[in-house]
Amino acid sequence: MLSANRKLSDPSAFRTLDWFTVVLYLLLVLAGVVSIYAASYDFDHASIFAFTEFSGKQLRWIGLGLVLGLIILLSDYRIYETYAYPLYVGMMILLVVTAIIAPDTKGSRSWLKFGPVSLQPAEFAKCATALALAKLFNSYNFKLKSPASYAKAIGMILLPIVLIICEKETGSALAYLALFFVLYREGMSGMVLLAALAAVVIFVVSVKYTDPMIGGMLKGEFIVSLLIMLTSAAMAGLYARSLEVMRNVGLCFLVSVGAMFLCQSLGWELPWKWIFVGEIVLAAVYFIVMALRDHLPKLLVCAIFALGSVGFSFSVSAVFDHMAPHQQNRILVSLGIKADPRGAGYNVNQSMIAIGSGGLTGKGFLNGTQTKLKYVPEQHTDFIFCTIGEEQGFVGTAAVVLLFLALILRIITIAERQPSTFVRVYAYCVASILIFHLCINVGMVIGLCPVIGIPLPFFSYGGSSLWGFTLLLFILLRLDAARKQFRS
Repeated sequence: MLSANRKLSDPSAFRTLDWFTVVLYLLLVLAGVVSIYAASYDFDHASIFAFTEFSGKQLRWIGLGLVLGLIILLSDYRIYETYAYPLYVGMMILLVVTAIIAPDTKGSRSWLKFGPVSLQPAEFAKCATALALAKLFNSYNFKLKSPASYAKAIGMILLPIVLIICEKETGSALAYLALFFVLYREGMSGMVLLAALAAVVIFVVSVKYTDPMIGGMLKGEFIVSLLIMLTSAAMAGLYARSLEVMRNVGLCFLVSVGAMFLCQSLGWELPWKWIFVGEIVLAAVYFIVMALRDHLPKLLVCAIFALGSVGFSFSVSAVFDHMAPHQQNRILVSLGIKADPRGAGYNVNQSMIAIGSGGLTGKGFLNGTQTKLKYVPEQHTDFIFCTIGEEQGFVGTAAVVLLFLALILRIITIAERQPSTFVRVYAYCVASILIFHLCINVGMVIGLCPVIGIPLPFFSYGGSSLWGFTLLLFILLRLDAARKQFRS
């Protein structure tokens, strides 16, 4: 918390400013401008500084962003905690207004137009959400221990996600999920992350493996049932410290699997899907009974995990069917189920060709053939990384990733040296958002993730994205510069 008797005037933030982070920021944005110029260059193009070109426009956004950063560094550090909640409420209202009045742009209603300028409020709402979450954790006696505290923290993250999805901007909404890692740092049980990972695995396996197995049971259903039961049994042993329960549940299910293959070899058809579901439900009941008998409340968590996993597995098809056709196609292409080289898979295929053709050292600056011939759509925005891969090769892409890694590690270092919970939580919010954007953007460019429209921080063309990350970073720098004026 802030000391109540501090003077209103602070020493200049520049004396205690983390200049190493500033240098990393400048290197990233300048490398981004060069990459944008390379991605949009052709022989008729003007200078990199021409405001008629994407690179020139990005330089203008960078200049304005630096002015914004200077204003933040000269501001009173106390305002960011004082006005965190009003700023959050204001941004949520703006997201609602955006969903109502924003024009339709490529199927999304997420951009507000101010004459020739368009801004995306979802990018700025990340900063407001991070500040509000930090203030929540810094409030008196707040701990992630009760259902009410979990509801407040999770609700604060889910609200912007819901509002942005209403704008039909799913990619930007998913970026807010990165804030759940902050909750884990501040005391959230690892079971929540395990449940989230299990949901992803169940979804992917259920969608990818649909070949019939036995008695109408799909291959994906069998794999999911096996994973649920074995994971529940392992949790009973490792998490609840009950080796007896782990042994009994694991052996029972493995015997059933053996019986299934034996029946298959004999040509006997049984409703194995429902047999396995019944076993998982019985295992959950067994967890509950043993939890009450041996006073092991963690076995109740195992039971909830088993039942929740089964319930989610039955909802996968409904969730997938309610997705938009283009979202379904992107998932199917990413999982290798569907080949659509001229449709949903076109961007990724061309991007991988561009990166692969770069080899170790690349083709040289402005010499990328995929780039010059415009094979990769949106290569100056979401697919900017493939331009780096083609022209600078593995060496260039590794250098970019290392720059990001240095920035993220520096932010974590800044977080851990804070005496204030408010600044520490905010710093981890910034680091989590950067990690999510980096991993998902690079993942979708090289074909590991579905294409969901996540920009590469400081590199992808766009003022909203650049300003959003500049706000996040420079507010952290201002708070860190005043760390000696905070008390724990």
